[in-house]
Amino acid sequence: MILTAAAPEAAGFFNNPELIDLGVVWGLRVLYAAVILIGGLWVAGFISGQIKKQALKSDRFDKTLANFFASIVRYALMAVVIIAVLQKFGVPVTSLVAVLGAATLAIGLALQGTLGNVAAGVMIVMIRPYRLGDFVEIADASGTVSDINLFYTALETIGNEHVYVPNGQAWNDVIVNYSSNARRRTTLNFGISYDDDIDRAIEIMKQTASAHENVLADPEPWVAVSGLGDSSVNLDLRVWVEQPNFFQTNRDLIKLVKQAFDREGISIPYPHQVEIQKIVEVPQDAIPLTVNEDREEGGKA
Repeated sequence: MILTAAAPEAAGFFNNPELIDLGVVWGLRVLYAAVILIGGLWVAGFISGQIKKQALKSDRFDKTLANFFASIVRYALMAVVIIAVLQKFGVPVTSLVAVLGAATLAIGLALQGTLGNVAAGVMIVMIRPYRLGDFVEIADASGTVSDINLFYTALETIGNEHVYVPNGQAWNDVIVNYSSNARRRTTLNFGISYDDDIDRAIEIMKQTASAHENVLADPEPWVAVSGLGDSSVNLDLRVWVEQPNFFQTNRDLIKLVKQAFDREGISIPYPHQVEIQKIVEVPQDAIPLTVNEDREEGGKA
């Protein structure tokens, strides 16, 4: 019964020229819109990728700006594609602009944090407190900057982890850039025994640091007594190194100074506690009398 009832309706549709024309028109609109949407998104991705690729190749263009501008171009082209698709369905441009304006206001109120990230991203790119490849510490996260876009900053940690910090959080927090200067100073603390020769220990630390290939001669290594601990005399070693050699040189000097102390008989004391016996003085009248003393006191009474 269903097929019998549907057959006349289908026949009526195909016999109606107006419905056929309407179906063809809307079918072509959907087809054109799909082509524009797919092709436009591909073109947006391709153009933004080419902008980033060419900018990274150029020595005149900052790599940080390359990622950021590529991201802006991509989103702008995507907006143009969406407008073109809507026009294919008969949506007028003036009405579309009004709708987009209202939608932008509503979305802006609902996504204040996201728009704040975009604004912060613009400020980061303009002022550039850090760039791609810099090792930074932001928002309690540290790592090498691998990407900066409209919404977040991507970091690669020493442990090969990816951390994504929203631009708003990065901009409103303290930013420590360890790569902004070509040289860095590292400070190491060592403790020696009170019985050891302080001047000899200082000389050993200077010689050991100066012999390391990554330690710079100017400024020269500096060693001084930093304090007197409970069980050791504390010495500070300060050396300057090129920024890429900072971490490895720091670890090398800890090992080399320890080995030099062992060879020269300089001891690094273990933390220890000294047990102190407290002597309490008891008043004379609080000491109990002996038997004989008790009898003498009684006889006197």
